[in-house]
This record gives sequence, C-alpha cells and structure tokens, in this order.
Amino acid sequence: MNPRMLTPCPSSPNCVSTLSKDDGHAIAPLRYRKSRAEAKAVLTEAVASLPRVRLVEEDETYLHYEFASWLLRFVDDVEFLFDDDSKTIHFRSASRTGYGDLGVNRRRMESIRNLVEGKL
Repeated sequence: MNPRMLTPCPSSPNCVSTLSKDDGHAIAPLRYRKSRAEAKAVLTEAVASLPRVRLVEEDETYLHYEFASWLLRFVDDVEFLFDDDSKTIHFRSASRTGYGDLGVNRRRMESIRNLVEGKL
C-alpha cells in the first residue's frame, strides 16, 4: 500500500472523500481495469479538460490539483491516490476556505466520474 494518505475531511460540509464513513462526506471511489499508468493518463486528461484547474503535484500513484471558482477564485484541493492492489482510485475534494460549498465538491467529483466512466 502506498504510504501517502489522503487527509480526512473536516467536520464542515465542504469536503468529500472516498475514505470518509459518514454520509455527508462519503463518496464512492473510482475503479480501474487498465494498468495504473493507463488509468492515470485517462484521469489526467479528463481533469485537464475542466476549467480553472492547475496540477500542483504528481508522482506515480498521486495527483494533486487546485480548482479555482469562477467568480471569487476560491481554491479547492482535489487529490487522487491510486491503489494498484485493489485497482481503486481514492480521492478527496475539499474547499480551502469557508464552511459550506453548496455541493460543489461532490458535483465536481461526480462529473469527473462521468468523464472517465468506462475508460479506466
């Protein structure tokens, strides 16, 4: 297992994570059948197609992006962690500031899921 971990969500409702257990923060992970490198390439291409996104950090099993909101340029952090043993992509999407996010983080991750569905 990768020693890198995703940070747990705070108690505020502006974060979703595949590793959260409570309904407010939990979201299903992505699964892949291809090699990790191929799955990562598909995911990277899908995320890059979204507006106002910047890749911050990348290694073999990890991706970290910043998404800026359209109007006030609030920044959300989105992290992906590839687990090759279970062919699972865990992820976390969280607002850096504020309390609520009006469901933005969950909607973003579901739209990424829709972009990569059937391609991983």
